[in-house]
Parts: sequence; structure tokens; C-alpha cells
Amino acid sequence: MPVSVPLESPLVFTVSELSARIKGLLEANFPYVWVRGEISNLRVPASGHAYFTLKDEKSQIRAVMFRPALGQLKFRPEDGMAVLCQGRLTVYEPQGVYQIIVDVLEPQGRGALQVAFEQLKEKLRKEGLFAQERKRPLPLRPQRVAVVTSSTGAAIRDILKVFQRCPYPLTVTVLAVRVQGDEAARDIARALETVSALHKDFAWDVVLVGRGGGSLEDLWPFNEETTARAIAACSVPVISAVGHEIDVTISDMVADWRAPTPTAAAQWVVGQLEEVERRLDDRSKRLRAAFVSRVDRLRTQLSRLEGRLIDPRRRLIDWRLGVDDRLDRLVRAMQIRLHLWRMRAAHAAKRLQRVHPEKTLADLRGRLESLSRRMVELESRDLERRRLHLNAAAARLESLSPLAILARGYSLTWKLPEETLVRRAADVQPGDRLRIRVAEGELTARVTETADS
Repeated sequence: MPVSVPLESPLVFTVSELSARIKGLLEANFPYVWVRGEISNLRVPASGHAYFTLKDEKSQIRAVMFRPALGQLKFRPEDGMAVLCQGRLTVYEPQGVYQIIVDVLEPQGRGALQVAFEQLKEKLRKEGLFAQERKRPLPLRPQRVAVVTSSTGAAIRDILKVFQRCPYPLTVTVLAVRVQGDEAARDIARALETVSALHKDFAWDVVLVGRGGGSLEDLWPFNEETTARAIAACSVPVISAVGHEIDVTISDMVADWRAPTPTAAAQWVVGQLEEVERRLDDRSKRLRAAFVSRVDRLRTQLSRLEGRLIDPRRRLIDWRLGVDDRLDRLVRAMQIRLHLWRMRAAHAAKRLQRVHPEKTLADLRGRLESLSRRMVELESRDLERRRLHLNAAAARLESLSPLAILARGYSLTWKLPEETLVRRAADVQPGDRLRIRVAEGELTARVTETADS
């Protein structure tokens, strides 16, 4: 038979009170827990928070990962992914369900960076960024080179050391960036955007992008989507030279050509120039040999004709003199042409020296400083205008604040524990507890009697 319990008994809870008790017990006894399970029912609404279910063969628990923690992940959570997470147990009181608030999420079996690498690799592959047909051919004679790397790392020292040994005119522009850390990918992308924007002014033939070796974490800026898309969008052919020969990054796959090391990239540039010079020397030698062979054949023909003629001495002397004269003229013409080629090469080298980018860089630096000063002035004016507008809005807001009404002697009253606002005497009964808000502070009271106005 049911037992009637008085309403004032301490054994009777409201639903809200019981949920609050359960919430307190869970949060006190499970401040942080590690949970292993499989993600299912993953959804990320417009708020940016991730809601999902962690499950195993027998049970499941609701989980939520708020936007700041989700933004720190290097990989993208997916349904069916086995994970290990750390978080806090809590109760969502409006629905009376318990859940885990996840602060740390790691994939099981593979590292987070490896998962992120494979996910981005597959995404860019489907978009065609690795396709061979979209990659541009490298220049045959690269004489103007842009280098995107750290100004203090071993990579730039190795590259410049190789370039200094180059016996041919070579213009090198270094765009210094960070190649390690959270901001490195953004730095590299901005540098490549600068190369595209200034391509017409500097006429770069090729861009070297890279750094020395390191761990997967050290090389990670070259595995980020920001860097990959900047390389694909660059208007100048890009050589990726990241780490050692065994290191393969997303940048290597997107670039027009991958060099195993930064030093190898620089050696390729110098090697191209040396190959051009070797081809010129080879063609010059072949042309000279062709002339000599032609003369030898003519001399042989003359010797045969001399044997067939009866006393042709005078005519042979004329032919011999003519052949010698033509040979001398051919040799002199070749010497003059070779001299002209050398003069043109020297003149071109002097012209390259005259158009060195230092003057252009100085002009651009002056323009940048002038624009920076103008920007600071405009920002200062705009800030002052916004400050005045804010002060005026604050004054209007203060005049409409309900606290100003309370300051004139009025108050707000709520019925406990429901926290409902009391507007009429009929809303409460004798014995009810009240919370009263006045201008300065709050009061707790109990109703002794009510009276209608």
C-alpha cells in the first residue's frame, strides 16, 4: 500500500534538485577520466562544437568537444574512428543525461599528425593537386631564383654556399619565413603570394621552398593545407626541398618538382646553367671539327685531281692558294663570331648587374614605410571616432539600464526554488521563500501573509 510522505520531508527531491545532486556527485568523483571507444553520430552544428557518441560492444556515452578544443586538433574526427579521449563527466540537467566533456582526443593505433597527413593527402589527391598534368615544366636556364626559407637555418647557408660556387650570373632573392611552429605555414603562404604578386617586377624563373631535416612535428608546416594551396597557386614554378631524402611532405607532392634536400635544389639550378655552357662548348667544338673535316676533304679531292691532271701545276697552285685563302677567311670569321659571342655574354652579364633588385627593394621599402605611417594615422582617427561613439552608446545604455530603476527604490522579487518572477501577491503563498534584488545586493525572505491591492 502506498505510503504518504509529507511535502516538507527531506527525503523528497524535486527533479531539478535530484539532477543537481547527481551532477555534483559525478563531477566530484570523476573530475578527469580517460575513455576509449568508437565515434558515432558525429555532428558539428553552426556553433562549431562537436557532438558525438562514444561506444563499444556493450555501452555508449554521449560526448561533446567544444570549439576551442576541437580547433586544436591536427586531424578531423570521423564516424567509426577508434579514439582515446580525456574529459570531465557531467550531467546535462535540462535533459537529465550524463555525458563527457572532451578536452583531449587522440586516434588509436596511429598518431594524430599521421592521421591528419593521410586525410589531407587524400583530399588534395581527389582535387587533382598531385596530378602530373597540372605541374609546370622547370626553366632550362634559371638565372633569377627566389628562396622561401628561414634566414637563420642551415638550409639557406647550404643553398647560398652552392650558389656562390656558380661561375655564371645568378640573382637570388631570399624571402625569410618561419619554417617551424604554428604560424610557419601562414608565413610560407604569404611569401609565395608575394612571389606571385611581384613576379612581373622581378621575373623570377623558379622558387625554392624548404628547410633542413627534423621530426614530423618540425616539418609539419609543409604538411598543412595552407602551404599546399599556396604552392599550387604560385605563378612561378616551385621546387620543394624539405628535410632529407627520406622525408616526404604534402608540399613535395604539390610542387612542380621535388628535390631530396635544399642543397640538391641549389645544385640543380647551378647544374642547369653548367649544362647550357657545356652545350655551347660542345656545339662550338662540333662546328670547328666540321670545318676542319670539310677542309681535309677538299685537300684530299685536290690531291686526287692533281694526280689525274697532266702538268696542272699552275692551276693546282691557283686552287691551293684559293683553298688556303678560304680556309683563312673561314677561320677568321669563326674567330670574329666567337669574339662577338663572348662580347655579348659579357654585355649581358653587365646588364644583369645593373638591374640588381636592391634599388627596387629600396623604393618598395620607402613606399611601404609611407603607407604604414598613413595607416597608423587613419587607424588612430578611426579609433578616436569609435571611442566617442562607444561613450555615447554607453551613456544611452546607462539611461535605459534596469539597475537605474532599482536605484530609485524599486526591487525585483523571485519565488524560490523555481526562480519565477513575482508580479502579483497571488503568485505566492505564506511560507514561500523569496529572493529580492535591490539596487545594491540581494535579500532572502519568507512570506508570512499576502494581501491583494
